Amino acid sequence: MLALGLLAGLSVLSLLTYGYLSWDSLRLGAGQKEATRSGLGEGPGADDPGSQPHIVFILADDQGFRDVGYHGSEIRTPTLDKLAAEGVKLENYYVQPMCTPSRSQFITGKYQIHTGLQHSIIRPTQPNCLPLDNVTLPQKLKEVGYSTHMVGKWHLGFYRRECMPTQRGFDTFFGSLLGSGDYYTHFKCDSPGICGYDLYENDNAAWDHDNGIYSTQMYTQKVQQILASHNPRKPIFLYIAYQAVHSPLQAPGKYFEHYRSINNINRRRYAAMLACLDEAINNVTLALKKYGYYENSIIIYSSDNGGQPMAGGSNWPLRGSKGTYWEGGIRAVGFVHSPLLKNKGSVCKELVHITDWFPTLITLAEGQIDEDIQLDGYDIWETISEGRRSPRVDILHNIDPIYTKAKNGSWEAGYGIWNTAIQSAIRVNHWKLLTGNPGYSDWVPPQAFSNAGPNRWHNERVSWSAGKTVWLFNITADPYERVDLSTRYPEVVKQLLQRLSQFNKTAVPVRYPPKDPRSNPKLNGGVWGPWFKEDEKKKKSDKSKGANKQKKNKNKKKAN
Repeated sequence: MLALGLLAGLSVLSLLTYGYLSWDSLRLGAGQKEATRSGLGEGPGADDPGSQPHIVFILADDQGFRDVGYHGSEIRTPTLDKLAAEGVKLENYYVQPMCTPSRSQFITGKYQIHTGLQHSIIRPTQPNCLPLDNVTLPQKLKEVGYSTHMVGKWHLGFYRRECMPTQRGFDTFFGSLLGSGDYYTHFKCDSPGICGYDLYENDNAAWDHDNGIYSTQMYTQKVQQILASHNPRKPIFLYIAYQAVHSPLQAPGKYFEHYRSINNINRRRYAAMLACLDEAINNVTLALKKYGYYENSIIIYSSDNGGQPMAGGSNWPLRGSKGTYWEGGIRAVGFVHSPLLKNKGSVCKELVHITDWFPTLITLAEGQIDEDIQLDGYDIWETISEGRRSPRVDILHNIDPIYTKAKNGSWEAGYGIWNTAIQSAIRVNHWKLLTGNPGYSDWVPPQAFSNAGPNRWHNERVSWSAGKTVWLFNITADPYERVDLSTRYPEVVKQLLQRLSQFNKTAVPVRYPPKDPRSNPKLNGGVWGPWFKEDEKKKKSDKSKGANKQKKNKNKKKAN
């Protein structure tokens, strides 16, 4: 405790002396624009056809922080362990607590408050998608000659054709539009009677590929086909968003072989799914080598959010789970593997966020970031490749104004600066502040998975005093969020609340429309897909305009 208090005190001093003084010089919601492409090792020169690196971004779904071999998991992940050991492990790396938010921030480089997607996820029946006025990463890469391909889970909306992956910068798309579905049949029911098929090739349902192949293996086969048919002397961007290890918990039988001893059925299935995913990534890596991409490639691996213990995932020793703003929901497994790295075999403990990939990859690709794009990400390549300090000093985890309000939250509890009933979370240097209702807050140790069914008896819980709506942690000293410092350092709380307030002034309205009955797959040939017809809307408006003109003419005749 003495060490914790000492480090906390030092953090206050450094925060007030350095962190906050630098805020005025940092443009709110802005990333580093002027970074130059450097640190790419001994690759080909800029004038060579192969100077732009091949970019492979692999996004796992719902993988828990502990669920990788090098974090002490009982689940074997030899491929991930090897790639990470030979690359750079990101051990201070953050994503968002759910699917849509992480994917939207990766592809735009913007926080949720700047795209209107700050609440929940995009539901299948909602007329909603990533706003069309946002420039995407694949669009920027196409500008500088990249071939862009997406394989896997989209989950950024599809109610209009303009929202589809092929309209947002990808040359090809093969995968699912929704957030989850059966791994073999690719069917998804959003509610009773609202069910449909969800496997696409470009803009059409991929019925021809419906051969009962497990999606992790099917997506890997597609990646191999793309690599085999592309010219490795021309740059390629591959976004592989695997469905695994998201529920439903399904895996081919052979992957259960090493995990029969796990009594908890959900954990056992989850382990088999992760084993299959690890093998798939090995096959992707082998294909990169076989077809001549590897030596000039950058492989980035990331989970989209923390694990869900009730569905087999483990975030131990972090607190909380998927869907929460505790570290277990937002601190992710991540690493970069590339022959182009300067400091291979190292660990990066600098602050990195999923929005940072947008400017980092565009800079590596020798692209340009337009001055009018207000980014929240930073170019962190030198941080990863050379071990330099991160340009990032803070992360807005989120501000969700329509999430269930904390009953006892108030402006008074927020020192008149912030209404603590609102769910929000922010990180600045060592400090992390949470307000409102941060979500499920248990620590779930490995013993919790020892029984056949879900068992919370092993979980550690803290009974907060009634009415608590503000938490402050020194994440550097206390990464497991066990010691709340909000009453000990009220000045730091005020500073972070002020920062939240500043961010909130830049927020756009939340986009979370009610469901549209026209989204029912029964009205679309049994397929989940675009249902909003712009032409119909125009025809209706044209008809109404025509009717109004006729009425006006009739009225004129009567008047005459």
